[in-house]
Amino acid sequence: MAVISLRLGFVAPPYPRTSSGRFASSCRAAASAGGGPPRPITVSGDPPNVVSAPGRRIVAIGDVHGDLSQTRAALVLAGVLSAESDGHVWTGGRTVLVQVGDILDRGKDEIAILSLLSSLNVQAKSQGGAVFQVNGNHETMNVEGDFRYADQGGFDECIRFFEYLDECDGNWDDAFLSWVNVTERRKKEYRASPWNFVKKQKGFAARSLLFKRGGPLACELARHPVVLKINDWIFCHGGLLPHHVEYGIERMNREVSMWMKSSGEDSDDGTDNPFIATRGYDSVVWSRLYSQDSAERTRRALMLSSIIAEETLKSVGAKGMVVGHTPQIHGVNCKCDGKVWCIDVGMSYGVLYSRPEVLEIVNDRPRVLKKQRDSYDEMEVLDYL
Repeated sequence: MAVISLRLGFVAPPYPRTSSGRFASSCRAAASAGGGPPRPITVSGDPPNVVSAPGRRIVAIGDVHGDLSQTRAALVLAGVLSAESDGHVWTGGRTVLVQVGDILDRGKDEIAILSLLSSLNVQAKSQGGAVFQVNGNHETMNVEGDFRYADQGGFDECIRFFEYLDECDGNWDDAFLSWVNVTERRKKEYRASPWNFVKKQKGFAARSLLFKRGGPLACELARHPVVLKINDWIFCHGGLLPHHVEYGIERMNREVSMWMKSSGEDSDDGTDNPFIATRGYDSVVWSRLYSQDSAERTRRALMLSSIIAEETLKSVGAKGMVVGHTPQIHGVNCKCDGKVWCIDVGMSYGVLYSRPEVLEIVNDRPRVLKKQRDSYDEMEVLDYL
């Protein structure tokens, strides 16, 4: 097997790290900037389980699958990233941004997107805002070593990142947080060579070292939950169901996190991957009960999913749920009698390469933001009453 030339004496990410543009309308600006000293955002749990963000504007983006360009476009659309600056500047003020999982696979800039969101979180917290991520099925698959959906460019990025980490003297935080600002330059400097067996093995080895249980990127993912409640809204990748609530949201988040950041070398360490959260058709990261195309379901199935959604939300004291996982060919929409918002539009070039769309929630009122077809600068706002 090919050997990667790098120093493994990097400074592992300390655990836990503190977790805690122009807008299209005056109400968005007011919700973001506020008219006086805001009450602080409070985060409960490690990883986060419950977030209280009084008076904050919330924006949520769906699956991005390694497409940095589309991720940037979605963040600019949401009003939290400067369109003019190359320095990836947070412009969201007190806004709370949530990404609902599946950053990994199908694209070539996965680490850069993780770096971007972490960098924006640091900036957002200094302005009274915050950035949260929820792990999806592709995050858990990579920690398991399942790279079936990894793009060739994704393997190349792992090699380039390891070289950059080495140049940063193994300082993980310095390398990780700055990676998004150097990634394009590193691509140009990276010597192009045919994708042969040796290079493939080198890329596989680099990815394995980064994402294996206890590896540096696995530890980064371990900071994030699989279910997160912000104010009166639930955010998860696949869908929260009654048996998940009975099992315990905090318990699921804790067990997935511990599984990711433990080395797994000791079979008796009690950190097996919790099936209820990450495996099976009805697990939190895999369920499509709420997000499946309505045209493919019977009326009885639609009624049942609506009843289950209502029961679940009532049990956790929430008003609505936001999920990704299943590409919505007609764009962001609500299902289950308006209780569940499905925000995966397949924006990545590795999926549908559709126009980015963003869900915005202000004062518990959700609406969809998306670009006009004939204009990059203007936005179309769809209100759901």
